[in-house]
Amino acid sequence: MYSLLSACTCLCLHSLLLCFQVQMFLAEENVDFRIHVENQTRARDDVSRKQLRLYQLYSRTSGKHIQVLGRRISAKGEDGDKYAQLLVETDTFGSQVRIKGKETDFYLCMNRKGKLVGKPDGTSKECVFIEKVLENNYTALMSAKYSGWYVGFTKKGRPRKGPKTQENQQDVHFMKRYPKGQVELQKPFKYT
Repeated sequence: MYSLLSACTCLCLHSLLLCFQVQMFLAEENVDFRIHVENQTRARDDVSRKQLRLYQLYSRTSGKHIQVLGRRISAKGEDGDKYAQLLVETDTFGSQVRIKGKETDFYLCMNRKGKLVGKPDGTSKECVFIEKVLENNYTALMSAKYSGWYVGFTKKGRPRKGPKTQENQQDVHFMKRYPKGQVELQKPFKYT
């Protein structure tokens, strides 16, 4: 009788423990993966390899390409212009990028007033942008330091100040294009 009672007690304790573990598992299921991704993209990743890409950014509003002309930034570059060729560095888990003019070695940055400027050193948070692919397949570049401020240009190719921009404005819509004469080399997909 005593062994039957202890066996039942042990069985009840095990089932209670199992129920508790199932509840813990279900509580973990409710964790939002987007929050995890956002937390991972905030910090630079020293483990991942830095990705470096060369392309031009075509401004939807001005109909020209972004140029990094030393400390000045404009969207008046023609297709294939040497100042419109941009090196885009990615060194995080997410979509944080730093944009550098290939010809000038100056980085595209946004200062505290929201003005687009070129800086020789791109290590500051002002030179980091979050790349967003929009529903209309254009790309928007939001400042990582000043959330809600976007890289944008007027019809004449002049930079717009960050606080006066919004994601849904055409002024902040860009299209990635390879420089004239350069085609992306695509590797065939291989199953592993």
